[in-house]
Amino acid sequence: MGFSPRNALLSALLVLVTALLGSLLVAPGVAAAESNGGTRVMPLGDSITDGWNVPGGYRVGLWRRLVDEGYSVDFVGSGFNGPPELGDHDHEGHPGWRIDEIHARVDGWLRATRPRVVLLHIGTNDIGQDYDVANAPARMRALLDRVQLAAPSAWVFVARITPIDDPVLEARVLAFNAALPGVVADRRRVRLVDMHDGFVPGDLADGVHPSTAGYDKMAARWRAALAAVPESLPRTPVLTG
Repeated sequence: MGFSPRNALLSALLVLVTALLGSLLVAPGVAAAESNGGTRVMPLGDSITDGWNVPGGYRVGLWRRLVDEGYSVDFVGSGFNGPPELGDHDHEGHPGWRIDEIHARVDGWLRATRPRVVLLHIGTNDIGQDYDVANAPARMRALLDRVQLAAPSAWVFVARITPIDDPVLEARVLAFNAALPGVVADRRRVRLVDMHDGFVPGDLADGVHPSTAGYDKMAARWRAALAAVPESLPRTPVLTG
């Protein structure tokens, strides 16, 4: 779905329906927040983290990969949805949210959950809503400042955001992504992850949000990024202060 004004009401309704369906897909009896004592990982962002079109989104494939490799992982966040095969439904994905909206709340979320790893994919709605796009990289810089202040020992993996199948919006995506290396440069425990290049038309379900194949591609890239920094995700869980 695009970001044109005529789709605004439909988009809002779909957000509500998706949230309701996501909650219904969770296995009966599962607590409102799951904890297995594993290394705490916070999936943080917008509807792409929440799992628009595909319940659980990339979290399903990432969870499966980590569990299959023998890792003990505890996804954390105030959100809670996804299919039964997703072993931990907690996340911090907020459909429709921009960078500034995440910035306003992130310190509380981080202090409450104390993640060792943060997986951040944000900026799509700044572009889609045409919200001061030129200053989106500056907002990302301020967001990372706040994340690192609230969780100084966490590893933060920042995504170059996924493509948009609209030439005007995609030009903004490319400009935003091109600025991100400068945003993360020289930051301790921050890494950039490419979620853009190599995506093909079949990887997008509606021109904006990934399809099942696209989300699985994201899961594989998050996994590769974590593997490149072994200390970010130890096999023996480490308490993060």
